[in-house]
Amino acid sequence: MRDQQPIKRIVIAGGGTAGWMAAAALSKTLGKALDIRLIESEEISTVGVGEATIPSLVTFHRLLDINEQAFMAATQSTFKLGIQFENWRDLGQDYIHSFGLTGTDHWTAGFQHFWLKGRERALASDYGDYCLELKAAQQSRFAHLPRGGMNYAFHMDAGRYARYLRQFSEGYGITRIEGKIVEVQADPEQQRIKALKMESGELIEGDLFIDCTGFRGLLIGKTLGVEYQDWSEWLLCDSAVPLQTRSTGPALPYTRSIAHQAGWQWRIPLQHRVGNGLVYSSRYMSDDVALRVLQGNIDGEVLTEPRVLRFRPGQRKQTWVGNCVAIGLSSGFLEPLESTSIHLIQRGIVRLMQMFPSQGISQSDVEEYNRQANDEIEHIRDFIVLHYCVTNRQDTPFWRYCREMAIPPSLRHRIELFRETGRVFRVPNELFAENSWIQVMLGQGITPHQHHPVADLMGDAELSAFLNNIRQKVEHTVRQLPEHQGYVERYCPGVD
Repeated sequence: MRDQQPIKRIVIAGGGTAGWMAAAALSKTLGKALDIRLIESEEISTVGVGEATIPSLVTFHRLLDINEQAFMAATQSTFKLGIQFENWRDLGQDYIHSFGLTGTDHWTAGFQHFWLKGRERALASDYGDYCLELKAAQQSRFAHLPRGGMNYAFHMDAGRYARYLRQFSEGYGITRIEGKIVEVQADPEQQRIKALKMESGELIEGDLFIDCTGFRGLLIGKTLGVEYQDWSEWLLCDSAVPLQTRSTGPALPYTRSIAHQAGWQWRIPLQHRVGNGLVYSSRYMSDDVALRVLQGNIDGEVLTEPRVLRFRPGQRKQTWVGNCVAIGLSSGFLEPLESTSIHLIQRGIVRLMQMFPSQGISQSDVEEYNRQANDEIEHIRDFIVLHYCVTNRQDTPFWRYCREMAIPPSLRHRIELFRETGRVFRVPNELFAENSWIQVMLGQGITPHQHHPVADLMGDAELSAFLNNIRQKVEHTVRQLPEHQGYVERYCPGVD
């Protein structure tokens, strides 16, 4: 069934990263055919702490023809090659989940099987030694390589990013409306929003509304009544305290994730400052204790006042209902452990563009959109839960609960498959590829009980040569890379 009303007027409710990413994509691709308006109020603050990204943002920028150097200079960005997890497997132990690939696969089996056989014969070194991005991160080196030879993302200032995209979108004709929304005029039974009433009395009418109102979910939740699915039984952290500090040394090309007694701390190095914060469970840690823990584990002059953010991990049961599509925090939220928030914004936008209802909203499109969105966020949820449930930590009630909690069956299957056979299979359209699952499962302490028999067919000399060749190529490339800090200063020096 299709709504026969053509879509000509788009209203984006809310700015921030989600609103302006949606505005940028819509205005760049369909701006000539649509009337696009974005409503935001300077009096309403945005969360603005999503400063670490993953490589999919590079693709998003290329789709929109955004100049990387100009974007990085405007947002004081640095490069990111992965995330270092400290104290997650156990106190005093760390590993890096890096971007890119590790080793070379065979069509029958992934590289991890040859590496496992190499470890068994004392022919292999650490798994990470066979990954270019990981070794470059450890040595704080970076450069763009030919043919996309280095997978990377960004550390960026989220507030500056929204302003950069605003300027970009306004260049393609988008209209920004300043002010507060005081009423949503809608027919909930028909699941249709008619107009947004502003504090000034002005009515903003539209054919399609994009809800970027953050945790409030003003349109999708408060008006259309779409229920929220709570995942706090698996993801205990429900609070965060962000804090910015002045840089005290060269920027590292990776995010640091440091586990504490009831949560974890992030450190995100930008050109002009460092983004810090503590994500924690209010069930196991008070706000006062969280602030003391964070303040006791930062470097440099504090630039901002701390503020406590509350969130509920989970998702809307539908993210597209009637003529309203929720993008960003209004559609759901997973804690920022693997820097997936901006990716989920991006995927929601790209999915909408691919299914754009120019001739009217089709219910089959809505159902397919919601199915894809649901599958995608559930895969990411499982990957994040993996970090908590596979751990040797038993030093606090928080970590003991995480070790013993019942986990989603989909995640349990993946863990058991890897532990028993060393195998990982990527689900279609899943964000995290096999290498990500392998790096985190090995890093958290899972050692497979067996490997694929194809690895047994290589003799010691052949297997040793195979492994050494890969490791030496990685080492050779890393030696030629410049220091990350110097590369950033030459490539994209920040501008105010």
